[in-house]
Parts: sequence; structure tokens; C-alpha cells
Amino acid sequence: MADTSIGTPAQLRDPNYTPGLGKAIPLGIQHVMAMFVSNVTPAIIVAGAAGFGFGSNSPDFPELLYLIQMSMLFAGVATLLQTITVGPVGAALPIVQGTSFAFLPIMIPLVAGKGVDALAALFGGVIIGGLFHAVLGLFIGKIRFALPPLVTGLVVTMIGLALVKVGIQYAAGGVPAIGTPEYGSLLNWSAALVVIFVTLGLKFFTKGMISISAVLIGLIAGYVYALAVGMLSFEAIATSWERSAAFALPQPFKYGFEFSTAAIVGFCLMAFISAIETVGDVSGITKGGAGREATDKEIEGATYADGFGSALAGVFGGFPNTSFSQNVGLIAMTGVMSRHVVTCGAIFLIICGLIPKVGGVIRTVPIEVLGGGVIVMFGMVVAAGISMLSDVDWNRRNMVIFAIALSVGLGLQLEPGAVQYLPDTLRILMTSGLLPAALIAIVLNLILPEELSDEATEEVSGGLTGHGKGSLPGK
Repeated sequence: MADTSIGTPAQLRDPNYTPGLGKAIPLGIQHVMAMFVSNVTPAIIVAGAAGFGFGSNSPDFPELLYLIQMSMLFAGVATLLQTITVGPVGAALPIVQGTSFAFLPIMIPLVAGKGVDALAALFGGVIIGGLFHAVLGLFIGKIRFALPPLVTGLVVTMIGLALVKVGIQYAAGGVPAIGTPEYGSLLNWSAALVVIFVTLGLKFFTKGMISISAVLIGLIAGYVYALAVGMLSFEAIATSWERSAAFALPQPFKYGFEFSTAAIVGFCLMAFISAIETVGDVSGITKGGAGREATDKEIEGATYADGFGSALAGVFGGFPNTSFSQNVGLIAMTGVMSRHVVTCGAIFLIICGLIPKVGGVIRTVPIEVLGGGVIVMFGMVVAAGISMLSDVDWNRRNMVIFAIALSVGLGLQLEPGAVQYLPDTLRILMTSGLLPAALIAIVLNLILPEELSDEATEEVSGGLTGHGKGSLPGK
């Protein structure tokens, strides 16, 4: 009979410890529940930006289902690379992989309004970018000194800030509804608010699995509400179910393969940003779960898995994968460091990815309901970044670095027209905000002295207050 005991505190800190299946399977599924909606959301966002797949009668409806299916399948495959490992590939840690939000600011402009035809160039970029990401594993450990919490926290925060606009647009009715009377209607917002309020209530007033799965349950509540008020019909659900296959295997190069300079350069540069995020996540897992620093071998293995997992996903029509920050917090919360628990979750994801009817049901979630969940999820990404920044020594030097990097990165997001004369590829990268913010933070962190001189400090202080040696211009 299998041992169902959870283990001693010392065992729980060991990544190689395996709880009994009675505990390992529920804990593994809990990891999947914590990331499930976040994992499939990028596929829905990209399809929406490209303008295909929505509506059960749409001729491109099966394409959206396929993208959702691949998101689940290759999140599971990439997670297995992390937990089981293949040679140097994988960290042998409980790292949950999922479709990366970081690449959305690159993917959305690449496909905007171009339909399914844009996917060949997009997946060409995913494959090349994934291989480049894997190459970063060769030296990521050596440049780790250049990626302190100031940089990794800023990057994760910027990823969330780059995407919060999407959540508001979805809650109001989605991009296609902009300019119509329905956009921002009380009915649309009511569905999103049901999700938000249910999620908050469960997160703070319940415990255990229910609390961890608050976003998922909130989405289910919003789904039921949408049915009750007529935003969604049972007929649409039935049609979606009937048009979805019971079982399907992935198809290599389903959308073709095309070299696009903008896609390749964009994905390669964003792979570097994703690698920075992974350094922060791996460090968070070892600190929160085992009370130690991550080794260079673990960080390198995690980066290899990120890259090869993304390249493999791109071959079959999946999006780039990265370590999921919300699962880092889950490990700290549960105290279970076992990688084999996450392996159980990975197998569950793979099974879901082979059953398109699961994607068919997900596809019927009204965009307003999804918006409520997205607002919470993207907000949590920002919160995760701020949590990383809490480890920063906020002296004047680090405050200046953060201020300049955030101002430029966020400013370019808010006012993309400021760089309208740049070449298309560079303009897309700059207006994502992520790349300029990360590069500014890394470079300034390397070149600025650790301590401002007393005279410089006095000048800065005086300039801000209008006293001392310096003062504001015109004072």
C-alpha cells in the first residue's frame, strides 16, 4: 500500500523526495490549477489580436482550439524537462513551465489583424528564439552577477505592467468591441467583477486547495454568471464541444515555417529577458522551498529547459515557455520542494493537451469573464516583481537606476509614437518597454559606483529640497 504521509520538514526541502501518490497527485494538480488559466491565456490573446477563431461558426475556430491544446501539451513537456531532466537540460527542481506572458508585447504586433497567415513567421521566430534561449544556458551562470534582484524584479514588474491594459480591454468587451456602444457596458463589467470578487473572497477567506485555486474557481463563477444573464448560451457550448475532437496528436509545422527578421530578432532579444526572469524564479524556489541559494548548475539547466522546451513547442504550434512565477509562491506556501510532485502535474497537463475538447470548453469562456481573471493574473505578476524588489537595498544609487529604467520602459509603452521613425523591428522592441528597461538597469548597475560620494549625495539632496549646495533650476 502506498505511503500517503507528507513527510518530515527535512524531507520536504529535498527536491528528490517523493511523497506518497495520495499526496503527490493532488499537490501536482494544485500546481496545474494555479497556472492553468495563465497558461492558455496567451493563445487566446494572440488569436484575438490576429483576428481569428472566435465564434463556434468561425472557419478558423479549430485553429484557436489547436493553439490552446498546444499550450497545455508543451507546458507539460517543458515541465518534465525541468523535473526529470535530460542530460544537462533541466534544473531537477519543482519548476512549472508555462506559456510566457513576456513575449506577448512582441507577438501581438507581429500578428495584429493578419489572421492565421501570420503564424508561419511567428512560429519561425519561436523556434529560432528558443534555440537562442538554450544557448544562453552556456553562460547564464557566469553573468549571474549582473542580474541582481534589482534587475530581475524590475523585469517581472515590467512584464505585468506591459499587460494590464489587456485585462481592462477584455473586461470592457475586447478589442473588437472598441468604438461600439457595448464596449465598457455595465453588463460586460459585471461579468469581470464577479470573477474578481469571487477570486478575492476565496483567496482571503478560505484555505488549502480552494484558496490556491481561487482564480480558476472565480472564472467558473463568472462563466455561470455569463450563462445566467445570456452572455453565453448552452447551444454555443454544445456546438463547441461537438466541433472538438476527443483525441488529437500535435502536427509538426502545421502553420509552416517562415524567416522573419522582426520575429527572429524580437524573440531572441525577449529570450534574454525571459532568461532573467528564470534566474529570479529559480532563486525564489530554492530560497522559499529549501532555504538556500540556487547553484549555477540549476540556473543553467533551467535555462536550457526554457530554450529547448520553447523551440520544441514552436515546431508543433506552441508558444514560448518559461518558468511560472505564481508557482514559485505556491512552493513557499506549501513547503513542498519535491520535483516529483510537479512531475505529476506535468503529466496531467500533457493528458489535457491531447484532448481538444478541453480546449473547446475553454474557448467558450466569454472574453469579459476572462478579463476578470486576467486583471488578477497580470496584477499578480506585478506583485511578484515587487516582491523580488523587496530584497533590494534601496539606497540612492539603486533608486536612480530603478527610476530611469522604469521611466523609459513604461514611458515608451504609454507613448509608442515617440519612436515612430525607428525601423519596425527596433520600434516593436522599444515600445514593449521590457527590453529598454532591462538593458538600462543592467548597464547602469554595472557601471555606476556602489556608493555615491558624499558631495554627490549632498548635491542630489540639495537639488531636491532647494537647500544646500545645489538647488532646482530657477530657484
